[in-house]
Amino acid sequence: MKSLTGLDATFLYLETPEMPMHVGSLNLCELPAGFKGSFHKAVKNHIAKRMHLAPVFSRKLVFMPLDLGHPLWVEADSVDIDFHIRRADPTKKGATPMTLAEVHKLCAQLHGEVIDRDYPLWEFYIFDRIQLPESQGGGIVAGFFSKIHHAALDGKGGVMLANAMLDLSPEPREVAPPDPDRRRKLEADLKLGRMIGSVFSSSLGQLAKVAKSLPAAASTFGSTLAKQSMGSSATGVKPKMPMKLAPPTPFNAGIGTGRVFVTATIPLAETKAMGKAVGGSFNDMVLWICSTALRNYLTQHHSLPKKSLVAAMPVSLREAGATDASNLGNQVSMSLVELGTHLAHPLKRMNAIMASTAKVKTSMQSLKGLLPTDYPSLLAPWLVGGAAKMALNAYGKSGMASRLPMVANLAISNVPGPPVPLYLAGAKFLTFHPLSIILHGLALNITIQTYAGHVDFGIIADKKALPHARDLAKAIEDAFVEAQALMAATAPAAPAPRKTTRPAAKKTAGKAAPVKTPKLAVTKATKTTAKRAS
Repeated sequence: MKSLTGLDATFLYLETPEMPMHVGSLNLCELPAGFKGSFHKAVKNHIAKRMHLAPVFSRKLVFMPLDLGHPLWVEADSVDIDFHIRRADPTKKGATPMTLAEVHKLCAQLHGEVIDRDYPLWEFYIFDRIQLPESQGGGIVAGFFSKIHHAALDGKGGVMLANAMLDLSPEPREVAPPDPDRRRKLEADLKLGRMIGSVFSSSLGQLAKVAKSLPAAASTFGSTLAKQSMGSSATGVKPKMPMKLAPPTPFNAGIGTGRVFVTATIPLAETKAMGKAVGGSFNDMVLWICSTALRNYLTQHHSLPKKSLVAAMPVSLREAGATDASNLGNQVSMSLVELGTHLAHPLKRMNAIMASTAKVKTSMQSLKGLLPTDYPSLLAPWLVGGAAKMALNAYGKSGMASRLPMVANLAISNVPGPPVPLYLAGAKFLTFHPLSIILHGLALNITIQTYAGHVDFGIIADKKALPHARDLAKAIEDAFVEAQALMAATAPAAPAPRKTTRPAAKKTAGKAAPVKTPKLAVTKATKTTAKRAS
């Protein structure tokens, strides 16, 4: 028995049919040479042998009596693997393979459906045959679509889970069987008195932590405000609000159950190099690509706001190197980044993004140890799950989401993934496109994951908020090409080769070969074409 943290439980409290609180990914898979049979059956057999490697697969929720506190994780009596791992494409023999566009549409529909809380909070969907478009080489591949509740893991926790379940080679590694005493060790006494007692003891512990951190928090916030005030008085500039409101966009609206999902892919090494070339980071470059794509999309389909769009970006609080598969819960906070979409000049837009991310880094360094990922459990389901959910639903369904100003226009996440190819049941993952959460007022989410030498974008949105979803995916790919051209145009010119005079005695050797001018790396880069995912 283990109680959920406050942050994990909040994803349960705020969940509604319009706002499912799970995350997922779509992986296109290259089947092993000569593979025959069903990839769906192969995945079921593979996962069945490894479910003990990660608690998320076998733990389920138990809710406190009268909702007095956070729910508990307990071991399920059994796990129905046929319920959790389903075939998504047609099962009829001789059926035509699904197109990639059809797969994206089905994944959007599945991602818009809540997970049944009577079972462990995960579902996998297997595509045995997908027809790739000609732009991606054609051919037939398989597909793997996953959805896991955000209460069970965050983005980095998902990467850790993937590393536990997948392999580094086509040949699946040997996995030790589960400990026969594991269930007896993990199962806890769920008597009423013990459950209620855990609520009070947990709440008292959380209140003690809050009280202990208040002096440090007050000092840190006071110091930050003082610096802002001193800086403003010294320069004679009127102090600015610590938080700017985002301009209205089509993405700031209430959401329904309909979803759209599209993807894009660009090279990783080149993206990193371009970020470094302008004095920024890979994350800065990714934000510039998103900013440029959003600017072009809004210009094409809507009026572009005169103010900069603001992105809400999750920031991981997980310690570097943490790999404990038993602790995959959420350890994140949220930051706001201005995207500079109001600036037409690409370099000015990059400078605005870098200035904004630098402020985020500075503030996170001073506040990281003070940001809570938990809060007292006592009556939290009533206070958060009742009042907060009611307010959020009223906000979304009444139309206020499109009329009241927001602090952000969309969510953008950047998740570092494995640098080498991964394999599932012998099949090679070709892509790792993520799907995340949208909310009332934040109807667009762009999540980026690096994987095996490329950068995979997963764009999920409310169907009405992003009616031309494919245009935004193409705008991301076009923004990468624009960045290539910008790098080539701003690269220093190569020095002209010196003219040399050949001695007269060597004229009989024939016509001299022309001297070759070495090419710049950025010139080579401009010939690279961005990969597109339809």
